[in-house]
Amino acid sequence: MNHKGKMPYGVRLGCSPLSWTNDVLEDLGDETPLAQCLGEMAKAGYAGTELGRKYPRTAQALAPILQEHGLALASGWYSGQLADRSVDEEWSEVVSHAQLLRALGCNIMVYGECGAMTPSASPLDEKMSRRLILSSDAMTSYATRLAAFDARLRNEYGIRLAYHHHLMMVAETFQEISQLFDALSADVGLLLDTGHAMAAGFDYRRLIDRYSARICHIHLKDVRPAVLEQVRDQDMSFNAAVRAGMFTVPGDGCVDFRPLAEFVVQSGYQGWMVVEAEQDPAKAPPFAAVTRARQVVESCFANAMTAV
Repeated sequence: MNHKGKMPYGVRLGCSPLSWTNDVLEDLGDETPLAQCLGEMAKAGYAGTELGRKYPRTAQALAPILQEHGLALASGWYSGQLADRSVDEEWSEVVSHAQLLRALGCNIMVYGECGAMTPSASPLDEKMSRRLILSSDAMTSYATRLAAFDARLRNEYGIRLAYHHHLMMVAETFQEISQLFDALSADVGLLLDTGHAMAAGFDYRRLIDRYSARICHIHLKDVRPAVLEQVRDQDMSFNAAVRAGMFTVPGDGCVDFRPLAEFVVQSGYQGWMVVEAEQDPAKAPPFAAVTRARQVVESCFANAMTAV
């Protein structure tokens, strides 16, 4: 059953494969075939998906698989290193990813900064208090490279960068996100992630209030408050927090999605919203979880659209 008509005009509801199989913790859902992931995603009523580690990375291979399940490609995460390297060095790494996105009709690339993290072979296994924090000068220099990279991406591929604020990365807190985005040109897009905002200690509405015009992609993620408290008390690593179940799908935690629905409806936002939850599929069966999440999101939007 297709439920995409329940969203405002120009807004599409997608689902991340992370509910089925984790990109970093490969034992979580490793046995789950891609066909099951996409089949259940479509059955749950979603219009599209983001890339995951089990997805083919050529348009020739991926396009017919998505078409078989009636799903569009919303975007795909790119692990950037601009905090540590030049625009030219980064460009040589991103070309194949950008070509794949363009070939499958995407106009947004999710950018996650994986440079300047804790100096470790596995940064996401380090205590979250150990993450690196950029100096003001380093952040300004980083912003210059990021803006140049975004401009080149738009000019050569027609794809806009959607910057993902993220735990353990250089723009985690509201202050860091603001410091970065105040130094960037208005063209650089922001990915709003409700769960990462909550886990970083701030209300996602602060990003809407300050950068509403720059929000070009949205991740709908919830947080279990008891687990978040445990994560903070024990100074757990990001990966340990995921295993403990800190993140979940909308409706299963403490994030209020009604203000987000109101923003989308009232602002005329156009683009994708993607339900995403990094959690153990053995503890949270994916199909049931994402089906409930879609119902929660659609209920929020029904109320928001009625109020207009």
